[in-house]
Amino acid sequence: MSTALASAPADEAAGPPLGAAEFGAIAAIMQSDARIHLTEIKKTLVHGRLSRRLRMHGLGSFRDYVRMVQSDREERAQMVVALTTNHTHFFRENHHFEHLKAQVLPRLKEVARSRPVRIWSAGCSSGEEVYTIAMCLMGHDRTSAQWLRDADVRLLATDLSPPVVEAVRRASYPDHVVAQIPAPYRSAWVRPAGSQFEMVAEARALVTARVLNLFEPWPMRARYDVIFCRNVMIYFDDKAKAELEARLVEMLHPGGHLYIGHSERLIGPAATAMQGCGQTIYRKGDA
Repeated sequence: MSTALASAPADEAAGPPLGAAEFGAIAAIMQSDARIHLTEIKKTLVHGRLSRRLRMHGLGSFRDYVRMVQSDREERAQMVVALTTNHTHFFRENHHFEHLKAQVLPRLKEVARSRPVRIWSAGCSSGEEVYTIAMCLMGHDRTSAQWLRDADVRLLATDLSPPVVEAVRRASYPDHVVAQIPAPYRSAWVRPAGSQFEMVAEARALVTARVLNLFEPWPMRARYDVIFCRNVMIYFDDKAKAELEARLVEMLHPGGHLYIGHSERLIGPAATAMQGCGQTIYRKGDA
């Protein structure tokens, strides 16, 4: 659930001015590298977020910074990460997880008897989404999770930002974050770990976290039974949305489900290939 520039702290306003030409160059890089469409309304936020990068490198102007990112591949990648923000929480847009448990989970248990089950959290942010999915699969106690121990079930979590992918791997969260988890799940699958709380090993073992740019080639070869790609596409233009949605649909097994964000919609080929079965919930037709 990495999204572009949802907010920026007020104390990031200090720094040299961001001119129109430099903003245009930065916006062009974001469009080409991440397909994120930055409009003038985001100029102040871009300025605030990147002023820290200028200070880090001892640069006195955005002109110098643009020159740097145009020649320094590593800093260019760091800029793209800096201009995305990751906002999520456990059981966010809970109607999706209620649908997953009530309508999809019985099918997954049946499918698991004959082949691997694969689920993808695309734009996973710091992991709250993928571990919510894991808890939905595991249920309220170890007995309800038995079916997973007898099956080949894997959850893939991907994001553009290396720091948040590392957070998924750590699976460690402060108390105010885990407080959002309903008590039965929290009691079964969350444990104290120093000053933090972490997902138990059984939950972490289900999840593989990887850095992935959704607009670069995907290394995955298997198809997926469920894909969550929520609140990722809201900053893409329609061409990018249609391209990504079509690729996601192609990665689904027939009968597989796609969950998108509450303010998003399917367009282009994906809209005709999928059947709506709930609020921003779609099912791919059977072969």
